[in-house]
Amino acid sequence: MTDTFTITLAQLNPTVGDVPGNAAKARAARDKAAADGADLLLLPELFICGYPPEDLVLKPAFQAACRAAVEELARETAGDGPAVLIGTPWVEDGKLYNACALLDQGSIAALRFKANLPNYGVFDEKRLFARGPAAGPVTVRGIRVGVPICEDIWLEESEEYENVVECLAETGAEILVVPNGSPYARDKNDLRLSIAVARVTESGLPLVYLNQIGGQDELVFDGASFALNADLSVAAQLPAFEESITTLRWTKGADGWRCSGPVVPLLEGDKGDYAACVLGLRDYVRKNGFPGVLLGISGGIDSALCAAIAVDALGADQVRGVMLPFRFTAQVSLDDAAKLAKALGIRYEVLPIADAVNGFEKILSGPFAGLPRDITEENLQARTRGTLLMAISNKTGAMVVTTGNKSEMSVGYATLYGDMNGGFNPIKDIYKTEVFRLSSLRNEWKPDGALGPSGEVIPVNIITRPPTAELRENQTDQDSLPPYEMLDGILERLVEREEPLATIIAAGFPAEMVTRIDRLLNIAEYKRRQAAPGVKVTEKNFGRDRRYPITNRFCDNGKALPAPDEKLVARAGRASADAFEG
Repeated sequence: MTDTFTITLAQLNPTVGDVPGNAAKARAARDKAAADGADLLLLPELFICGYPPEDLVLKPAFQAACRAAVEELARETAGDGPAVLIGTPWVEDGKLYNACALLDQGSIAALRFKANLPNYGVFDEKRLFARGPAAGPVTVRGIRVGVPICEDIWLEESEEYENVVECLAETGAEILVVPNGSPYARDKNDLRLSIAVARVTESGLPLVYLNQIGGQDELVFDGASFALNADLSVAAQLPAFEESITTLRWTKGADGWRCSGPVVPLLEGDKGDYAACVLGLRDYVRKNGFPGVLLGISGGIDSALCAAIAVDALGADQVRGVMLPFRFTAQVSLDDAAKLAKALGIRYEVLPIADAVNGFEKILSGPFAGLPRDITEENLQARTRGTLLMAISNKTGAMVVTTGNKSEMSVGYATLYGDMNGGFNPIKDIYKTEVFRLSSLRNEWKPDGALGPSGEVIPVNIITRPPTAELRENQTDQDSLPPYEMLDGILERLVEREEPLATIIAAGFPAEMVTRIDRLLNIAEYKRRQAAPGVKVTEKNFGRDRRYPITNRFCDNGKALPAPDEKLVARAGRASADAFEG
């Protein structure tokens, strides 16, 4: 029996559906592992197809393409070089499994199927895959390796949960290697580590936790792979938000297998959120083939932060800023927008919209005759801006970045077909108070690999100036919204924690305001359904995590809401820029 075992962790960024491209990444990683003298190359969950494949994995042609690619990779393992553990969809006896295939000596030496299928939050695997049995370890170079797949280590034992780790320990596993597709969320690293510690404690076995990186639609995978020795000491910690191929050398002593590898500090808190926004936007643009992005630069903090994120993700040469002023646009907004564009080094232009807005009002003078001016005219400004940005997008191919934050998306403080226009929103899951924090943070720090300039890129006046939509004279957000500290505090309890209204009121928030915000949160669902996708950084983003009905009469007082009167329905149907008036 050998007393050394070398495992190469391939923390890589696959693309969903790009089977040839993902296979090429696996080959390159195996070449690196071979050069390092590795016995085993470990790749993430469902790596060959990209994760999560969603309903694409139900397509027979896609299943066949994945199988053919894995079989070809298996043939390439003939002769020298490490064995390969690669995640793949696999059809066996008419059932589709989330599988991990061991490729060695020119063939598929073993298959292991995921036993515990997550069906919460962003995960929907029970409708896609069959449950696999809890199976014993696979043998690699004489070493018995346990292969629990992602959720197989996450849940406590129950009637529906197979204790895969216990089964592996009882059947002789010496090391646990866990391929994962675990999306980023705040404080997720602590949660992953606690789960791994629990499995090591109960099994007495060292554990290798490999996660993928990269953006896939709303999800961002941060990597941050790690390994634990059996005594719970950290054997290795890989970086977050970047690809890494790292080889770990394990030695066997009286107490079993042990490793001492590199330990890289991780990004936490606001730095992690900012890095996730950058990676999510970068991969959405690049994986979907856009030549660059453009966005409306208003002189406000949301568009400023999005512009900084875009430049960090793509480089200044792929970002275009457009200021679209109207008569309510203050000179300070024009000045700050220009300073922002100069600091970031992006292409910038000013396109006044007065002729277009006045033209729309002239066309509508007949239908609007006898009706007072109201938020309808305000929304014409936002929709004119949205139309012009989309026209530039059509002409150039650049994707429009939309810039609404989570506070606005929560209460409907946004205009459909106006400032909500766009292909992707990097701050969709970032509350307004966090927008302020991230903007200040970016002026002091940027992630490794960011393509934007260092130093102050967001003018301080943008951060300190009271936010405004500038759709009417002397308007500020706080004319209609409560202070953002209060608003975000209530929203965090309503959205993230789903607390009852009575609990939130008991925490010290004004009862009338809590009830009002809860109502706005519910009636804005129809807007959110039509919003662009955006980076998920919390446990309850709008879309994958929080899926509420649009038509909904529930009220948190034990009674259904009364049927709304026709005037209220008509007014709310305007999709106003100011939901507090809708």
